[in-house]
Amino acid sequence: MECGAPAAPPDGGPPRGIELLCHLVRRLNHKVAASRRRITKEQAIMNKPGFLVGERVYLRPLDREDLIHIRRWANDPELRRLTGEVKPMTEAGADAFFDKVNRQDDRVWFIVALKENDEPIGEAGLLRIFPPWRTTDLSIIIGEADARGKGYGSEAIALLLDYAFGYLNFHRVAIGVVGFNTDALRFYEKAGFRKEGLQRDGYYHDQDYHDFVMMSILEDEFRALYKMSRS
Repeated sequence: MECGAPAAPPDGGPPRGIELLCHLVRRLNHKVAASRRRITKEQAIMNKPGFLVGERVYLRPLDREDLIHIRRWANDPELRRLTGEVKPMTEAGADAFFDKVNRQDDRVWFIVALKENDEPIGEAGLLRIFPPWRTTDLSIIIGEADARGKGYGSEAIALLLDYAFGYLNFHRVAIGVVGFNTDALRFYEKAGFRKEGLQRDGYYHDQDYHDFVMMSILEDEFRALYKMSRS
């Protein structure tokens, strides 16, 4: 006998007999299905390869499914003001970025994700890698607004610098920061970067030119800071 909607008796009371049994079976099936969905999500989280793992965040390889986030962050007006992006990132453009990241040897790219739920909150990577000089540039973006100001970026950049100096054996890591982005300047100085030069009017945004601050950190500077933070 198939279970339909639980029929109430003529007196309007609760379902009886087979109807009551079918009603209970349906409720049990819903609970089992919900439990399976939770297990599937948890398994997916556990299967995400954390390449550089910290206390609250980890850096993992960029997957094609992450491009929806990369594209949203690249087109965000506030982030574009600070990153210098001037063209919209289309779906085709995001695919081209993914292919370039995986094809070129002069960069390595990661998604910054929260350990508690695998939620992507940003991107980070090394680019313009030049092994003969043991030097590379660095990029980090916390794309999710509600993830900023919580120390996730500090943890992510420490993981990335440890990877650059401790595993890839770089001597120098550099970054350029827009002069009016005072929050970023403080962030990188806290991470151990030092100002080393200024590109006058090197950045153009919203009908005006701005200075571009060049910063870098050397391997011995990072290791001294790293040992201090561990002591």
